[in-house]
Amino acid sequence: MYRRADAPETAHADLLAVCARAPRAVVCGESALALHELIDDIPTAVHIAVPRGTRRPTISYPPTVVAQYAAKTFDLGIERFEAAPGETIPMYNAARSVVDAMRHRSRLGETLALSALGRYLRRSGRGGVGELQHIARELDALTVVRPAVEAVLA
Repeated sequence: MYRRADAPETAHADLLAVCARAPRAVVCGESALALHELIDDIPTAVHIAVPRGTRRPTISYPPTVVAQYAAKTFDLGIERFEAAPGETIPMYNAARSVVDAMRHRSRLGETLALSALGRYLRRSGRGGVGELQHIARELDALTVVRPAVEAVLA
């Protein structure tokens, strides 16, 4: 992907490149958690999601991990992130990212998922619990999220 020579510098050129090549994709997983500053890890690949039943984009560079999420709940929690001045990309909000991390904790790592949950709850306080529960209910993940939230808040 090319950018204008006079385009402002950005630390998120990889995200812009991937989202330009996969316009229906949404930044998710470790990439979204890192953008929300819920984890300290720097993702080794750009994590994106596409609706299940659509073609998975094939992107050789930058390294990309593609997940497919149910079409029914794919749009839940999408917000825009300004990756460069005047250039935004779609990504899941903090609550959706935490719920997804808890749902996929066997693949991402339980430590990473619980760390993200703890940071989210410290930052958002008790008000964030309601949003987590709403998203977890929509994604049928309340039985996973509720005990973890209770343990972190205890």
